[in-house]
Amino acid sequence: MVLYFRQSALAKSESAFTLMELMVVFLLLSMVMSGLIYGYVQANRVAQWSAMSLAVQSFASQGAEQARAADWRPRDPAPTSGATNGPGTRDELPPTIVITPEVNFMDIPAQGNPNNADFSFWVTNKVTVTDVSINPPLRQIYSVCTWTFPLTGLPFTNTVVLLRAPDQ
Repeated sequence: MVLYFRQSALAKSESAFTLMELMVVFLLLSMVMSGLIYGYVQANRVAQWSAMSLAVQSFASQGAEQARAADWRPRDPAPTSGATNGPGTRDELPPTIVITPEVNFMDIPAQGNPNNADFSFWVTNKVTVTDVSINPPLRQIYSVCTWTFPLTGLPFTNTVVLLRAPDQ
């Protein structure tokens, strides 16, 4: 019976994990978990950057479309009353103009009040209209939005360029 007791005690001690094996398991587990957390954080950051970039692109398109919607009929006779900016044209925008830059907050879902001064999601839109060709008449509308990504503090720009013929 003594022999049986020694064998079962020996079998129990050999069947357990050693401290070194447990430390290796915890090290591997912590490396896998830190990789998963890092991947989640990076995916969240990229998703936030994409949402902000799409909002700014929409803002740039809005500025370009507002300039494109201006009345431009260079071949029509000048009206007797109303706005004319060139000889013999109906033109709501001069041939070369930089529209006053518009500063506004981005319309993206975020926590906080965008009217507060500490809200960091601001965008500046600068629209430039230039004549590309006189015959045939063609204009370029160039809308540039600048913004800062708050997680990195780096500035970015989004651009929309349109070419416009009269009555379009």
